[in-house]
Amino acid sequence: MTTSHHDDRTRLERWLGAFTEVHAGEGPTSLLLAANVFLILMAYYVLKPVREALILGEGSAELKSYMSALQVVLLMFIVPAYGRLVARLPRMRLINVVTAIFAGCLVAFFLAAQAGLPIAVVFFLWIGIFNLMIVAQFWSFANDVYSKPEGERLFIIVGFGASLGAVVGARVADRLIEPLGINLLLLLGGALLVAQGLVTNAVDRRERARLAARPVGPKPPARPAAGRNAFAMVFQTRYLLLIALMLMLLNWVNTTGEYILGSIVEHSATEAVAAGGAGGLSKEQIIGDFYSKYFTMVNVLGLVLQLFVVSRIVKYLGVAWAVMILPMISLGAYNILVFLPVLNAVLAAKVLENSTDYSLNNTVRNMLFLPCTYEQKFTAKQAIDSFFVRMGDVLSALLVFVGTTMLTLQPRGFAAVNALLVAFWLVLAWRVGRAYSQMAPGVAQATAVA
Repeated sequence: MTTSHHDDRTRLERWLGAFTEVHAGEGPTSLLLAANVFLILMAYYVLKPVREALILGEGSAELKSYMSALQVVLLMFIVPAYGRLVARLPRMRLINVVTAIFAGCLVAFFLAAQAGLPIAVVFFLWIGIFNLMIVAQFWSFANDVYSKPEGERLFIIVGFGASLGAVVGARVADRLIEPLGINLLLLLGGALLVAQGLVTNAVDRRERARLAARPVGPKPPARPAAGRNAFAMVFQTRYLLLIALMLMLLNWVNTTGEYILGSIVEHSATEAVAAGGAGGLSKEQIIGDFYSKYFTMVNVLGLVLQLFVVSRIVKYLGVAWAVMILPMISLGAYNILVFLPVLNAVLAAKVLENSTDYSLNNTVRNMLFLPCTYEQKFTAKQAIDSFFVRMGDVLSALLVFVGTTMLTLQPRGFAAVNALLVAFWLVLAWRVGRAYSQMAPGVAQATAVA
């Protein structure tokens, strides 16, 4: 006589099982987290075309690169201040305060823009800080909600929310930027930030109730001790240092690639206006419209990859191989651009690179912290996601400065430098993947014993 295994999952959880493994009771929280990051990324991609239109309209592609260096200087003061807030405020109060501050900033930017004040430089710097604090804070929250085995399965669903939010945000910006102009998009971004804060609170309440209902279970991890040096933690832990250097190179390559694209787009828009082929649009509107469509293409492809490809790669190849896929794509893309540095080729290369980055690579890079300790997830991850990632921007700005003022490099030359950098990035990705494979079993065993 045979017995059938009873599946106590809900219909929704069985449906989600088509994309990744979902256990009973995991569906609602995973979808709430997906909705949370959906709203964050939607807000970000509504605001990104505004950033591009302002910085390229009031300034240039070179100015855009140089501002990244100033972001690092600001972060040297902002990140420690944020760390003090983490030590003093309860988790949800911290998230609510930070969300309210950023939403208020968007209202202030709207009022300044309506008054005709130049906001391009300040807004560009603000977006970099916003991207650090809101997005990184969310993934730290998600890492705290899930264990390593849960995260490796359910980050696929959470990452889908990020990919979908990016698609919807870019599409909304594409549809609204011409009839409404860029200023009203600032208010829309603020409203989305408030909405995602409400969802975060809902996830927190649900998880607190779920943990309280457990008859027996592990105690939640203690908060990190105040005053711990995040940078020392990174430099003293080989695994974390490898991740930090890998992400620094990733951002160096990606930001230089954005400069290559931005310089060509700016040149094309200027020529279109001068030749009378702009259809009545200003240079800023042409640039904003291009970037809205560009972000839409990136994020539609990223959405497809997240939904149908990422879980299969992680399941069958593992995290160690998955972390190497983006640098392999970038290596091929920039080698092609060395020989074909035209707008369509640059566009295709950046769409493929960024769609993979925002889907597969973004999911996997957050999985890399799952076997880490609680303190490493919150303290060291913030240092890596802020200082080391932004140092990639600084190195890119330095490359742009040297390349344009001393070496007179054209897009073809910058693509060649990027191809060389990607080779080093690929080696670091291989070492990170190998370290993850060696580290994870020991951490899992230690957790089980504890």
